[in-house]
Amino acid sequence: MPGAVTVRRAFTATSLPEARLVQQMLQMAGIEAFVFNANAVGALGELPATEIWPEVWIGRDHRQNAARMLIERYESVAEDTTDCPKCNEPNPATFEICWCCGRPLAVAL
Repeated sequence: MPGAVTVRRAFTATSLPEARLVQQMLQMAGIEAFVFNANAVGALGELPATEIWPEVWIGRDHRQNAARMLIERYESVAEDTTDCPKCNEPNPATFEICWCCGRPLAVAL
């Protein structure tokens, strides 16, 4: 079929905002990405929750290794935390400003 795009799943998110975040991260790196199951939450109860999670898909031949590396980096950073130097509250490593006191955090990339 002319013009058809062949895609493969690159990431399964637990929420639509997370799927959109990963999609935008990939697009900023020049990787074409699509979100599937964006509106599937309405089927919860009729389908298992794991079947309606939003998924990020990329073109089958479109920089798969680069996409995988970006996603792995995102997943590893999401698990890390940074303690605020002012109030000592833990913050996700992706935060630039403390959620508790508003002080800027040292961002390590």
